[in-house]
Amino acid sequence: MTQISQDRSRRAALAGAVCALLVTGTALTGCSEDPNEGTNGVGRLSADEIQDRTRKAAESVDTVRLHGTVVTNGRSYTLDMRLKSEGGIGSVTTKGETFRLLRIGDELFLKAGADFWGHTGGGDAGEGATDAAAGKLAEKYVKVPQGDPSYKKFSGFTDKDVLLGGLLTLHGKLATDGHREQAGVRTIRITGDKGSGGTLDVSLEGKPYPLRLVRAGEAGTLTFSAWGTDFPLEKPAGSETLDYGKQLPTS
Repeated sequence: MTQISQDRSRRAALAGAVCALLVTGTALTGCSEDPNEGTNGVGRLSADEIQDRTRKAAESVDTVRLHGTVVTNGRSYTLDMRLKSEGGIGSVTTKGETFRLLRIGDELFLKAGADFWGHTGGGDAGEGATDAAAGKLAEKYVKVPQGDPSYKKFSGFTDKDVLLGGLLTLHGKLATDGHREQAGVRTIRITGDKGSGGTLDVSLEGKPYPLRLVRAGEAGTLTFSAWGTDFPLEKPAGSETLDYGKQLPTS
C-alpha cells in the first residue's frame, strides 16, 4: 500500500471513530448518519409543528401515566398518577406526606394516614382533626364533596385533559435542540426561549408522544409513559369509604 493510501485509510478510520463517538452521545449530530432515519419523521419538522403533533398525539389516546414533580404557588408536589378520560388514580406527596387520590367521574376520594388528617396549622386537611377523628379517617377512602376547596385543588391532579392541557405548553420562541433518548426511546427535544421557557422531549418512535417535560421557571420535571395502556378504575367498597363532610372536624 502506498503512503497516500495509508494516510487516506487512517483519516477514514479516524473520521469513523469520531462519528461513532458523536452518535452515541446525548445529542446525535453530523457525520453521514441521519438521526431521523427509521423514525416517525417529526424530527424533520419545525419546533412549532412538533409541539402541535405531540399535543394531538396526547389527545388521541385515552390513558397515560404521569410521574414527577409539579411546583405550583411555591409548593412542590410529587405525582405518580394514571389518568384516563373518566378519572384517575395515584399518589401525591407534598411536605413529606403522601396521600392517594381516586376519581371516578365526578366522585373524588382521598386516602391518607392519621398524620395527614391530624396535623394542624392550615394544612391540606383544613385545620386538622382530633386524634380520635384522624384515627377513623386514616387509610379510608374519604369522599370529598364538590363544594369543598380540596375538591378543586386535588381533582385537577386526576384530570388528564386539564393536567396535560396546562403542562404541555412551552413558553417563548420555540426551537429544536437535538436528538436525545428517554427510557430507551429516541426523542427530539424542543425548547422555549432556549430552555428558559421549558423543554419537551418527543418520541421519534411510533406516535410522537411527549415523554419528558421540564417546566419553565424550575416548576417541575415530569415523565410520561404507558400511553394508551388501559387500567381499571373501581369505586372503593362502602366499608372502605367515609364521607368527608360528615366525618372531618373543622376545628
